[in-house]
Amino acid sequence: QVQLVETGGGLVQPGGSLRLSCIASGFDIDVYSMAWHRQAPGKERELVAYISNEGDATHYLASVKGRFTISRDNYKNIAYLQMDDLRPEDTAVYFCNAIYSERYWGRGTQVTVSS
Repeated sequence: QVQLVETGGGLVQPGGSLRLSCIASGFDIDVYSMAWHRQAPGKERELVAYISNEGDATHYLASVKGRFTISRDNYKNIAYLQMDDLRPEDTAVYFCNAIYSERYWGRGTQVTVSS
């Protein structure tokens, strides 16, 4: 069964850090580009970060560049999103996405940045 499961979300104070993990099962991510998206209440889902299948190309939403880092471990079948210097406007549900001839989505993990 193909599955993406996001973990690592939670409540954090402004300026804090979280590391999200996207655990894939039922398929190998090594041919898939991986991405993280987020959706805040009342807003459309937006692409936050993207990484190519071999990890040699990345792309970031302008507002997170320099604060977030996307990475992957193809041996472990996991993609990561390291989020530093979090701000209240980063509050959203974060979704993992695997992209190849098919596209797979996880169910999301809530990230709340608040004092």
